[in-house]
Amino acid sequence: MDMAKDPRSLEPGSARRFRFAAAVVAACLLSALTGCREPDGAGGASGAEDGRAVVVAPGRPGETARTLTPEQAAGEMPDDTPNAADHAYVQGMIEHHRQALTMSALAPQRASADGVKRLAERIAAAQQPEIGAMEKWLTLHPAPSAGSGGQGHHDHAAMPGMATEQQLRELAGATGADFDRLFLRLMTAHHEGALKMAGQALAGGNNVAVEEMATEVVATQTAEIHRMRAMG
Repeated sequence: MDMAKDPRSLEPGSARRFRFAAAVVAACLLSALTGCREPDGAGGASGAEDGRAVVVAPGRPGETARTLTPEQAAGEMPDDTPNAADHAYVQGMIEHHRQALTMSALAPQRASADGVKRLAERIAAAQQPEIGAMEKWLTLHPAPSAGSGGQGHHDHAAMPGMATEQQLRELAGATGADFDRLFLRLMTAHHEGALKMAGQALAGGNNVAVEEMATEVVATQTAEIHRMRAMG
């Protein structure tokens, strides 16, 4: 499926786990605020027999909700420890974004169309902060070393959508309408590659923060792909 056409089709397992966790956290907060005591004469089990707060955890589709103590609910919070897919995505996307910044930096002096110049500005404005966020994430979650079963060296040039050195030289040497056409073609392919990488992270990753970053990439770059196709 073309994710550029329908980013909502991505439904990662971690998203479902996150929604469950959010529901449990919300229920815990509500329990703490209200005590979740059953009103006199009310039916159902909205409170524990001894008057302690309880949490109603939503079940999966077709399943009934469960009543848990706050301690039990906390114990069922999903583990979002980063896995290999999370680390691979963050490490790769940092380099992927850096190339987009390199390409975008050429536009102010070489592009002829104002739309291309504005697009390059938006790309840089979005992706530079995203690089910072991903670098901060790596600081908090260092990737395992190759000797301990980690990913080791990545061939960044082989990532989907990456422009070759020859293509970058051609872009740097182009001006005017020639630059505009080549920039739009290369950047569209670059964005499409980013969507593939984000899709892999959403399908195989486990960390909620990485899921959020990948989802943002899908939303932002899908819109930009549509814009570039219209401009081309």
